[in-house]
Amino acid sequence: QVQLGESGGGLVQAGGSLRLSCTASGRTFNTYTMGWFRQAPGKEREFVAAISWNGGNTYYTDSVKGRFTISRDNAKNTVLLQMNSLKPEDTAVYYCAAATLEAVGADSYAYWGQGTQVTVSS
Repeated sequence: QVQLGESGGGLVQAGGSLRLSCTASGRTFNTYTMGWFRQAPGKEREFVAAISWNGGNTYYTDSVKGRFTISRDNAKNTVLLQMNSLKPEDTAVYYCAAATLEAVGADSYAYWGQGTQVTVSS
């Protein structure tokens, strides 16, 4: 089992950057695919990015390709989401999640953090 905690959210102007961090407890962090999801008010939770257990494979939803970068440090049990060129439509609560297989669907992720708010002003 793994427990996840996100940090790094906040308020930023359009065009700005934020870096989200997710720290995991447990000794098996390096066996999990890690993902970031987001949920805007009135909308369903959507996939943002994922990274395989060793960082060898990364996945992004089309709307963030070229702007967001996911990375992980297994020695520190941490996964990062670097978000550049932020847009107002990126405003959402961002969640970190862990899965035992490489996947982009939320149903495949068994463990979730509490979320961190990202607000992008125009």
